[in-house]
Amino acid sequence: MVLYKQKKTQCPKGVRILVSITVLGSAGPIRFVVNEEELVSSVMDTALKAYAREGRRPVIGSDIDDFFLYCPSAGSDALNPWETIGARGARNFILCKKPTSDKMEDDGKPAEAVSTSRKGNGNWKAWINRSLNLKISSH
Repeated sequence: MVLYKQKKTQCPKGVRILVSITVLGSAGPIRFVVNEEELVSSVMDTALKAYAREGRRPVIGSDIDDFFLYCPSAGSDALNPWETIGARGARNFILCKKPTSDKMEDDGKPAEAVSTSRKGNGNWKAWINRSLNLKISSH
């Protein structure tokens, strides 16, 4: 009589999910697996590192403080960096660079050129809504 040992079933620490993050202006989404209890800031950091590692264009930088992460199905407000990625129940996200304010020269005086991402009254929510509407309507 042959006896087989049963494998111990390991209880995973949280549920792992596949997230798809589209960087506004990039050709396609970045996909990777994360724990649903992981913080939004950590997911943003992972996405930015993957974006750079893959050599994607345009070059956008790697500082998570320069970006917003949106969940298109949950409204137009950016996700809080300190909430968990699984809190909204979504798997698809959009990563957008924050609009920049007027550029400053080395001596502290405003430069003549104003950032192209800042138009009109500088309302970043209106800017992102226009960007999302353009992205969604093109499909």
